[in-house]
Amino acid sequence: MRKIVTSLPLLTLFLMVASGVFADPNIIIDRSGNKILIQKPFTRIISLYGAHTENLFSLGLDQEIIGVSKNEAYPPKAMTKPVFSYHDDAEKFLAARPDLVLVRPMIARGYKSLVVKLQKAGITVVSLQPRDVNEMYGYWMALGTMTGRENQTREMINRFEAGLSVIKSLVQTIPNRERKKVYFEAIHSKMKTFAPSSIAIFALKTAGGINIADDATSVRETNIAGYGKEHILSHADEIDVYLAQNGPMNRATIRRIKEESGFKAIKAVKNGQIYIIDEKIVSRPTLRLLQGIYEIGRILYPDYFKGLNRSPFAAGKGCVHLYFGSNPTVAKNFVRLYWKHKNAKRPRR
Repeated sequence: MRKIVTSLPLLTLFLMVASGVFADPNIIIDRSGNKILIQKPFTRIISLYGAHTENLFSLGLDQEIIGVSKNEAYPPKAMTKPVFSYHDDAEKFLAARPDLVLVRPMIARGYKSLVVKLQKAGITVVSLQPRDVNEMYGYWMALGTMTGRENQTREMINRFEAGLSVIKSLVQTIPNRERKKVYFEAIHSKMKTFAPSSIAIFALKTAGGINIADDATSVRETNIAGYGKEHILSHADEIDVYLAQNGPMNRATIRRIKEESGFKAIKAVKNGQIYIIDEKIVSRPTLRLLQGIYEIGRILYPDYFKGLNRSPFAAGKGCVHLYFGSNPTVAKNFVRLYWKHKNAKRPRR
């Protein structure tokens, strides 16, 4: 049995979700402020957000996932699951007999009637979406707590941190004079970028980029920040690279950016330094964020990142495989850092 116990102020919620540490390890608190007591793992889960789905597969929960959203793309197994939408009637959800429906705040706010109907039918609805990397760890732990996969979640965090250490050690070798100033586009039609604390900007900075829009202000406490064309053009001579995410929220193309009125004045546009990157690997709180960081690094500093090649993530295992080509120093550093994060000694040969 799982109970929604009470509702807490948002500040308390964010602090507790970010830390992943609660007075009772069997309690999680979602972004709607609901305090949820977990008495046994959920085993019939419908996920209405691609990041939730991907993370559940990374925790090895392919059998427990009984439904996903219509825009699933990774891992491939996700596309074999029954499809659900927040536009569907509650009866469709009830017929599938889920014990947990995972949503994100946008759905919880915009489709309250669906959420209430499911809750009244005894289904636990949990709204989660981290706004930065610190909250991401707490979010992963919340998923692990709800599904009985706490140990797998800790391994997932260790792998992510080990991969980060490898990339950071590489970026430290890039001289400050070579660091690129970047404008990172979130929504072209509205001239919006990412909030400075967002996961996407974390990816940019970890890859060694300098965020030209570090003075942007978050919109409604989301990952998105307003900026405006005039503000962008005020930095025209400074922008070395124009980077844009591509996905349902931003159908970005190099041509559209090049042809935008006034953008020919931007240094990156004049020099042909416009790049498009998949939003799923730079904006979503999953293990593939490491892939996004690598791809940004490869765009900004190809000579430094050419010896560090990323293989695809192993679907359903939460694994990151990093291969290092002809760069034995980076390979050696990765092995050392991996065992450090595993808190174990490197096995003897």
